[in-house]
Amino acid sequence: MDFHHGPVGSPSSSTSSTEINPSNSTSFNHQNGGPAPHCNAAGANNSDPMHSWWESISKARTRIHLLSTLLPETSSVLSSLADSDRPARSLLLSSAAYSSISSSLSSPSSGSGDDSLCQWLYDTFLSADPELRLVVLCYIPLLSSLYLSRIHSSSTTSAISPTPNLAGFEAVLLVLYSSEVKARSGKPVLISIPDLSQPSLYHSPRNPPSNKSNPINNNPSSRPLVGVLSPPLEPQMAVKSTKRASIVGIALDCYYKQISQMPNWSKLDFCKFSADWAGQDCPCKSDFDDFTAQKPDNFTESSNGLSGDSRGHNEIEDVVEEIRHLRIEGRDKELRPQGVRIPLPWELLQPALRILGHCLLGPLITEDVKDAASVAIRSLYARASHDLNPQAILATRSLIQLDKRAREAAAAAAAAAASATSNANTPSKAKKPEILLVSK
Repeated sequence: MDFHHGPVGSPSSSTSSTEINPSNSTSFNHQNGGPAPHCNAAGANNSDPMHSWWESISKARTRIHLLSTLLPETSSVLSSLADSDRPARSLLLSSAAYSSISSSLSSPSSGSGDDSLCQWLYDTFLSADPELRLVVLCYIPLLSSLYLSRIHSSSTTSAISPTPNLAGFEAVLLVLYSSEVKARSGKPVLISIPDLSQPSLYHSPRNPPSNKSNPINNNPSSRPLVGVLSPPLEPQMAVKSTKRASIVGIALDCYYKQISQMPNWSKLDFCKFSADWAGQDCPCKSDFDDFTAQKPDNFTESSNGLSGDSRGHNEIEDVVEEIRHLRIEGRDKELRPQGVRIPLPWELLQPALRILGHCLLGPLITEDVKDAASVAIRSLYARASHDLNPQAILATRSLIQLDKRAREAAAAAAAAAASATSNANTPSKAKKPEILLVSK
């Protein structure tokens, strides 16, 4: 399979085409929306589980050995990963491999039509092994950021600058987009909106039966509302300027569907890239961050100051110190936006906010990822406030409030744990023995 960049056009529009080799069974035809696997599709079924398992191992090892020829500086690391029991999983969770592939993708000459690493990502996603597809999805945040940054950087420079050749990046994005088009079969993604007039979702059926004797059931206002989460997708043969945000957004949506299996360094990169995309570093980022004025629920004030004993006063100081430790304003110097500010239509912002929501509130998320996501969501809130985008303002404010409550709950839990520890270490005063008086 070869990538070839289309005719040079304006900086706001770039196209990609793929030359199909009939002898290559893994070639993908963007022209007709050919057989692309879905992001969540399982591997090919086989009647013999042992044969299927060994075929998956052999295919993963072949792909990793091919990758080692593209990255000779990490060939020893990749060879050790290929020899493991689960080579694709080992490649996904290898920080050394991620660092090497990221460096190669970030080189100034990357992303062109003859980029061998983009071709490796393209062919690997077409593999029947779900874990190999996860490896490709792991690099979608980096690839999307590089692609959008270079596209919009070239559009803001002088007219004499050449259009960047990014057909390799576009081919990887298109194969993910085409797989989702095939999976959706031209149907939109719908969600059921609950009826807020009912106490809960369980007080009325989602689809009440039709009953002519009951006028309530025939009332259209009593029927459940259905919202369109994503409109039907149209097949795309190239990344046009009018469809660029939608194509990248679908690729990020594929990443979100598997985000629970993504390594933390991939999530951390996406949070940093999101802050770069917002490009907004103004004081309005901290509109909701009044941590120093917060006090625990069991804290009361009087006219003379703090009420309670000295041990309670120490607990309050511990809580305040813990809250300061959880603050992100003074720790985000390296997380502040430094990249290219790009347009953020809802097609691109919606999947980005889903990913950031997981990074803020998902289970087993490390503190550095949470802090980076918190910085990113505040940057996006500032951007939405300056752009006067009410939809984005509502979504980002909601995530900021949820982040605040989660941090407050963590601080309260730390204070409760400290209080329980101090109570266990404090010796209790011995009680005097009771004397029973008996009258004769």
